[in-house]
Amino acid sequence: MPAMKEYLKRSRAPRYSILFALPLLLLYEGFSALLTGSAVEGVRNGADVLLKSLFLSLGGRDGLAVFGAVLFGTGALLVWRDQRASRERLEARVFGYMLGESAGYATVFGFVVGWLTRLVLFGPGALRIGGAAALDLPTQLVVSLGAGIYEELLFRVLLTGGLLWGFHVVFGTGRTASAVLAVVVSSLIFSAFHYVGALGDRFTVPSFTFRAIAGVVFSVLYVTRGLGITAWTHALYDLGLSLILQVSGGSGP
Repeated sequence: MPAMKEYLKRSRAPRYSILFALPLLLLYEGFSALLTGSAVEGVRNGADVLLKSLFLSLGGRDGLAVFGAVLFGTGALLVWRDQRASRERLEARVFGYMLGESAGYATVFGFVVGWLTRLVLFGPGALRIGGAAALDLPTQLVVSLGAGIYEELLFRVLLTGGLLWGFHVVFGTGRTASAVLAVVVSSLIFSAFHYVGALGDRFTVPSFTFRAIAGVVFSVLYVTRGLGITAWTHALYDLGLSLILQVSGGSGP
C-alpha cells in the first residue's frame, strides 16, 4: 500500500512528529500552571522537575527561560530543516491518523506489557501499579500528560540516545549491540525512576518488571514511529489508567 508507506514515512519525520507532540507539551504546561500557579512548584511530573531543576541549578530563575529556549528552539530548528528538505505542505489529516494510531497503541499497551510481564515472571504475578493514590483526579491527569512528553524526552530522546552514542562511539560497541544495551539500561532506569521521591510507588518485583518492559516497548515505538506518536501513546495510556483506577488509586508507567 503506497499510501500507508507514505504515511508511515511522513509521520516519523520531525515536521510531523515534533509538531504532533507540541500540543501535549502545551496542554501539560498550561494545566500545570492553572493547578499550581508555577512552572516548577506543586505536584508535577518527575521527569519535568528533574530537567528543569538542572537548568535552575545552573542559571537560577533565568534557567527556566534557557530551558524553554533550548526545548522550543531545538524543536523549531528540526521542524524547519525537515520542512525545507521535504518541500511538501503539511496535511492535517496526517495528524488525525497519528492521533488514531496513538489511541490504538494506548488501548492495547497495558494488555501487551502485562502479558510480557507474566511471561517473564512465569506466572500471573501482582501487577497492581500504584503511586498516585494520594492525588486528586485533575492532578493525576496533568501528571499523566507530563509523563507522555517529559518522560519520553528524558528517557527515550536524551537517555537512550545518549547511551547509544556512548556505547557505540566511546566504548566502540557495535551498532546493534549498542542499541540493545541502550534500550535495556534506559528501560531499567526508567522503571527505577518511578520509585523515587515522596510520591514514588512502593517497590515490588512485578511492578518493576512491568515498567521495565514498558520502557522497552516505548523505546521500540520511539525508534519505529518517532517521538510524537510515542509521547501521545504514553500520555493516553496513563490518562486512561488514571480514570479507570481512580477508585483504587493507581498510576501508569
